Amino acid sequence: MPGTATDVALDLDVLAALLRADGHEVQGGLVADRVGRGQSNLTYLVRDEHDARWIVRRPPRGELLASAHDVLREHRILAALSDTGVPVPQVLGRYVDDALAETPVVVMEHVDGLVVDRDEVAEGLGLSLRAAIGPSLARTLAAVHEVDVDEVGLGDLASRSPYAARQLKRWSRQWEASRTRDLPRLDAMTELLRRRMPEQSTHAGRDVALVHGDFHLRNVIVDPELGDVRAVLDWELSTLGDPLADIGSLLAYWPEASDGATHAFAASALPGFSSREQIARTYLEASGRERSDLDYWHALGLWKIAVIAEGVMRRALDEPSNAADGGPPVPEAIDQLVERAWVVVETAGLDR
Repeated sequence: MPGTATDVALDLDVLAALLRADGHEVQGGLVADRVGRGQSNLTYLVRDEHDARWIVRRPPRGELLASAHDVLREHRILAALSDTGVPVPQVLGRYVDDALAETPVVVMEHVDGLVVDRDEVAEGLGLSLRAAIGPSLARTLAAVHEVDVDEVGLGDLASRSPYAARQLKRWSRQWEASRTRDLPRLDAMTELLRRRMPEQSTHAGRDVALVHGDFHLRNVIVDPELGDVRAVLDWELSTLGDPLADIGSLLAYWPEASDGATHAFAASALPGFSSREQIARTYLEASGRERSDLDYWHALGLWKIAVIAEGVMRRALDEPSNAADGGPPVPEAIDQLVERAWVVVETAGLDR
C-alpha cells in the first residue's frame, strides 16, 4: 500500500506544490513508499498519478545525533559530483519548509536498476552477475577517490587534519551518546585503534580525498544485466580524508562464507561474489594506491559499523517509526562486528 500523510513523514500536497513551482511536471496527487533498508535517513519513492518518480530523503524523526543525518550536505556533494566520472543521482531540489517537514528535505531523480539489499535479491542473481558486482564496486570507489575536491568545490567540505584521529574522536563521541549498554570489547578496540593510528596516506600529490563514508553493496544501484554500478547513494557521511578508510569499510561490509554464521547482511558470502582479497586487489590496481595500513582501516571500519549500528538500535528504541524494513540491528550483531574487528587486528599483528 502506498504511504499516506498519516504514515509518511512528509506533507505530500506541499511537496507536489514545491515540485511544480520548481518546474517539475506533477500529475495529480502524490503517493509515497518507504524504500531501502538504510536506517540513517528516511528515504521515500514518491510517484504521481502518471507514475513519474522521485526519490525524497529526510532525517529520521526524534532527537538526532549531530552531523549524522545531514541531507543538505548530501545535496551539496551530489551536485558537485554531477559532472564527474562518479555515477550519482541528479539532485532536483532541496527544501527547508516547515509545512513540508520539520527537517530539511532533498529530492533527487529515481535511477532505474537493481539494489542488492535483501538476501532473496542476491540469491536470485546468476553467478556471472554476482562476479561482476564486486569489481565494479571497487573501480567505482577508485573513481570517487580520484575526484579533485578543490576543482569541484568540495575543498572546504571538512578538515584536512589526520583522518584516523578525526574518525576515532567522532565515533567515540557517538558511541557515548547512543550506547545502550556497556561493551568492554568495543572500548578495548577503541583504545587499540588510537594506539595504532597510521599516518595519513598521500597519492599523486594530494593529502586528502573525497571519502564516501558508508560505501557498500546496499548503497549502490547496479545494472541488472551487467552488474556495473549505475549510482552511488547515501552520501551524508562523506568527508575529506584517507581513501583507504573507504575500502576498509567496504571490506568490513563484505562477509565471506569462511567467516561463519553472521547476523549481518551476507549476500557477498554467496558463491560467485568476489572475495575481500579480490575486492582489495581490484581497488588497489584501479587507484594505484599502496596496501599499507589497509588492515587497520578494515578493523576501524568494523568498529565504526558497530558504533553506527548501536545508534540505529538506540533510535529505534526511542522512536520505533524510524526502523526500516527488516528492523533495527540486534545486540548480537553488534557484538559480532566487534569480534570480527579483533580477528582482523590479531591476524595482522596490530594487537602487539
